[in-house]
Amino acid sequence: MNITLASSLGNIGQPLAQQLQEQGHDLTIISHSPARASQIEDLGATPMIGSLQDVDFLVSAFAKAESVFLMCPPDYQQPDIREYYRKTAAVYAKAIELTAVKRVVLLSSFGAHLSYGTGPILGSYFTEQIISAIPNIELTILRPTYFYYNLMHNIDMIKYTGKIMANYGSKSFPLVSPRDIATVASQELVKEQSSIFKYIASSHHTGKEIAATLGAAIGKPDLKWEIIDDAAVKKGMIDNGIPESIAQLYTEMYQSLENGRLNQDYDNHKPKQLGKVGLADFAKDFAMAYNK
Repeated sequence: MNITLASSLGNIGQPLAQQLQEQGHDLTIISHSPARASQIEDLGATPMIGSLQDVDFLVSAFAKAESVFLMCPPDYQQPDIREYYRKTAAVYAKAIELTAVKRVVLLSSFGAHLSYGTGPILGSYFTEQIISAIPNIELTILRPTYFYYNLMHNIDMIKYTGKIMANYGSKSFPLVSPRDIATVASQELVKEQSSIFKYIASSHHTGKEIAATLGAAIGKPDLKWEIIDDAAVKKGMIDNGIPESIAQLYTEMYQSLENGRLNQDYDNHKPKQLGKVGLADFAKDFAMAYNK
């Protein structure tokens, strides 16, 4: 099967490409980086190096595809990250309409059912609306939950304060591994059709449980997860060099995780089966990064 991945070889793209290649599919992998070309070729795939904002480039990348995997790679240099998502989705949509692609699998996010109050995830809401409007395609939207690797952002905080401080985590919430996302994506890409929305999660934990597991892995068994208010979270990000506009978006997103809005639709449509990568598995990677 001819499949095009607009995922380069990142945390999701790498395991996704490997799984599909092992299944014998003909892969084309899009990347903006010329340095990725040789790595893509080493996987036995065809590299397409170019911009996701270039319709003609995407048309050429999708030309032979029977199935495509779409995602909007995060770009924190964008002055308006939500508008960046909207523009990228519009280019994807145009390119698909100009080709014969029938099967589309879109990486979105939990919380993308909400049209306000979700910070940067609002970009995924815009993306879903745009891609869903493409005529004559079989679409599946993947909505993964909180990525384990987002916890990596707490490493410096742990080293300097001895604890994790956040405005969420008092209640259990769903987390996911990119490897489990890749597994679901690889399954969906080779189906002719599927349910339009699929949630993906690997485990559910409170902040206290996360701190205990990560603390044990890094030799800090007394590591605490402390709930602080929104203003303190926003100030902490700004003090660490994050632009105020971005800090506000992420504070809002985590606030919606704490008050339950972000995962309310997930709670009503939980996956029948969780992924295979548990928090303890991720903790090994966390410890390696922590001890560098």
